[in-house]
Amino acid sequence: MKRPEAMDILVVGAGPAALAIGTALAQRGLEVGFLSNCDRQQRWAPTYGIWGQEVDELGLAGLLAHRWHDTRSHFGTGDPEQKGTLESVVLHGRDYGLFDKDRLQDHWLECAQRDQVRWWRDEAREISHTKLESQVKTRDGLHLKARLVVDASGHQPVFVRRTPQREIAAQAAYGLVARFKHPPIEPGQFVFMDYRNVHLEPQQRLEPPTFLYAMHLGDDLYFVEETSLALTPAVPFEVLQQRLLQRLQHAGAVIETVVHEEFCLFPMNPPLPALNQRMVGFGGAGGMVHPASGYMIGSVLRRAPDLANAIGNAMADSSNHGAAVAQAAWTTLWPQELRLKHAFYCFGLSKLMGFNEKRLRQHFHTFFQLPSRQWYGFLTNSLSLGELALAMAQLFNLAPWEVRAGLLLPARDAPSWTKPKENGQ
Repeated sequence: MKRPEAMDILVVGAGPAALAIGTALAQRGLEVGFLSNCDRQQRWAPTYGIWGQEVDELGLAGLLAHRWHDTRSHFGTGDPEQKGTLESVVLHGRDYGLFDKDRLQDHWLECAQRDQVRWWRDEAREISHTKLESQVKTRDGLHLKARLVVDASGHQPVFVRRTPQREIAAQAAYGLVARFKHPPIEPGQFVFMDYRNVHLEPQQRLEPPTFLYAMHLGDDLYFVEETSLALTPAVPFEVLQQRLLQRLQHAGAVIETVVHEEFCLFPMNPPLPALNQRMVGFGGAGGMVHPASGYMIGSVLRRAPDLANAIGNAMADSSNHGAAVAQAAWTTLWPQELRLKHAFYCFGLSKLMGFNEKRLRQHFHTFFQLPSRQWYGFLTNSLSLGELALAMAQLFNLAPWEVRAGLLLPARDAPSWTKPKENGQ
């Protein structure tokens, strides 16, 4: 048998989370290897949006493809004949950016090349552990040894164990990058959430709500995406596609050429990984998706250096065996405060999943009446636990009685998209 390859860290995956943590570890002077079943040069398909303040604080604003100053949401029905509904536009007053995916990927690949990391294109199959190290066996018979294995393989991880707790709610979205004869939104705008429903048939308004997420990409090019916040089971892509086309038709937005079609589906409230296991998860595999917003890229970028430092410090002590290094990593990734916040976010999501369309529109309209620092900190998971509790208390005080009632009622299963349990406008 070929002698096993050995290193300090083996990272499983080649997406944003894998490259972020792998390059951060390599910059600490650790010997890092990547194992992925796809070519590291294969271009990423999803889009990665981020608030301007986040990317500025990270020093990565130069990797943005677009940045918008006109950021807004719509939480009315859009129908002037419906009485007693919110019709106001919410102006967020915060910049929003979209990463140039290729530049972001190349940035990390260049860092990896500079730090001389190693790459294996193969599929991870089995993992075993001794006191001092872990060994991964691959489909093609490779044996890769490392003091620590970091699983950054996504929302369906190869090795990370989770404790089953509940049925998982998923955010689903169907989107298009297209050239339009008539724009779907005003040029120069970014629309974070558009819950207007005037384009829907009356029966469709009784089904779980969806919203438009849209951005102008320059000239006649736009990205438009119909999104379901979270549901169990997820809203099917064909339903989202139908709703998006209805919305565009109502707006008179005629598609000239489709450049790219996007299908997005990921878990919003998976249970946290078991924190006593020998490998470490990061990104989706580490349960890092924000349960209330679906955001993860900012957290991945912000937290990779801290996790790399914790692992590097633990490895600097030669008396630390593999389990001790993994424990130091998990403690840094999921300290008690973040675990409590995660539970709070999941609880809040369970409430929102039971809201009908009208109540959900009222909730988000109220949410964005909070001070900018509070709603921004909530969406980016950058508030302390105390600040989060204060923000939610203020939200409750601002909310109309119908939203308060929904927040006070016991959490229940979300309505099925095929059989709504609560009527709405």
